[in-house]
Amino acid sequence: MGQKIHPVGLRLGITRTWDSRWFEKKNYKVWLHEDVAIRKYFARWMRPAAISKIEIERRANQARILINTGKPGIIIGKRGVGIEEIRKNLEKLSGKTVQVNVVEIKHIELDARLVAQNIVDQLEKRIAFRRAMKQAIMRSMKAGARGIKVQVSGRLGGAEIARRERNHDGKVPLHTLRADIDYAHVEAFTTFGRIGVKVWIYRGEVLPDQPRTENRADRSDRATFRDRRDRAPRAGRTSRSVTAAEPAAVVADAPAQPANATDQSVDDIAESPSDTAAPVSAEQVFGAAEHEVELENALAASSDASEQSEAPDQPNTTEESSDLEAEPTQVPDTNPAPAPESAQPTETSPQGDPQPSHPTTESTE
Repeated sequence: MGQKIHPVGLRLGITRTWDSRWFEKKNYKVWLHEDVAIRKYFARWMRPAAISKIEIERRANQARILINTGKPGIIIGKRGVGIEEIRKNLEKLSGKTVQVNVVEIKHIELDARLVAQNIVDQLEKRIAFRRAMKQAIMRSMKAGARGIKVQVSGRLGGAEIARRERNHDGKVPLHTLRADIDYAHVEAFTTFGRIGVKVWIYRGEVLPDQPRTENRADRSDRATFRDRRDRAPRAGRTSRSVTAAEPAAVVADAPAQPANATDQSVDDIAESPSDTAAPVSAEQVFGAAEHEVELENALAASSDASEQSEAPDQPNTTEESSDLEAEPTQVPDTNPAPAPESAQPTETSPQGDPQPSHPTTESTE
């Protein structure tokens, strides 16, 4: 039911207080009508003076009125003439002593009524409703809002059929009672009819010990804290980032590379001590692996090219061996056998007859 109830009324007494703070038994009706008349009196000041709300406190015959405005100079006037005139008119209206105090709103972008009033002014000037919504959301988030939601309903853009559009940024926890959520509803009167504008602004959480959590704009003077993941690992502890242990597992699946492929391989990086070497990122690991694969492909391509270039010069040994097996041939003997000792070399005579080189002995018989 958090979507169907007024966010301010749901949190009264928890994170918000009543705009009218007084108690009366007998004259309750009279005082209630006086409060309504006082707020109607300030209705004509709502737009030019950027009035957000009117708070009324009563004590016997004395009333105290707090005017929350983003432009206090318009209400006070030159030398306080404007606020003095307002005080006299309110005393005539209520017949009691009236004390008027002006409270300045420092961040008008965090006030739901002022943001809605700004959107209404733009719609009445025929500015596109989507542009007005986006500008209001952007300004509120820059001012320090935790979340904002804007809803515009009616004949948007002069359409014949009324519709409703929403736009939001951040988070608006409507079910969280401790959440400080400001809500406002303002109507724009255009030539096509009424256009309702609703604004929800989440400004933080209100804890029991403190009245309200500070906004982002109030925390600008604090020191900025780095993310825990950006801190360097302490001595004796392993970092959560991709360190030397992870590259070893990645390179194990990669094919082997030549010894002189790179000056420093991934294994060398993995074996380096973690306390002296900086942590290796995932991009470096995968970059090194890709570089190794490229070198292996280049070496394989060069070896294939060299084998193809040497192939024509080599004889086809397979065909010759098959021929030799099919038809055996006689190979001449280059080293003849030595002659027997009994055989003697002969010499040729001038007539051409062979003659022994040594004289022979004849038997006397």
